[in-house]
Amino acid sequence: MNQETAIRNLSLLLSPTPRGARLARLLATEQIRSWGLPLDPGEHIVAELATNAATHGRVPGRDFRLTLYVVGGTLRIEVTDTRGDRLPHLTRPAPDATTGRGLLVVAALADRWGVIPGPHPRKTVWAEVDVSR
Repeated sequence: MNQETAIRNLSLLLSPTPRGARLARLLATEQIRSWGLPLDPGEHIVAELATNAATHGRVPGRDFRLTLYVVGGTLRIEVTDTRGDRLPHLTRPAPDATTGRGLLVVAALADRWGVIPGPHPRKTVWAEVDVSR
């Protein structure tokens, strides 16, 4: 028996600004809701990854891409920016630091996450959430 799996997806180009990061979160939230999936933790992961793209992956004149996929019981969130020379890594900021916790939040909320370098000059930070539970 051959069964097909429906793949739901959304892909958007957004400006690497605080406004673009906010729009990414708002549009992703509405898309996730329209698919009938729980908003938590996907909307928080999108917010963190989009903010990182607008803050650390910003290159004037180059947008970042937000892509959402649902395959089977997994929501995959991808954010691609044009700063492939700046690969993210987990760090523990000082207790009094006001920034630097975004990837810690993603790692805590996602079931899996990682970074895919390239093609030059890009990188994609991705996170997956099992939504079939």
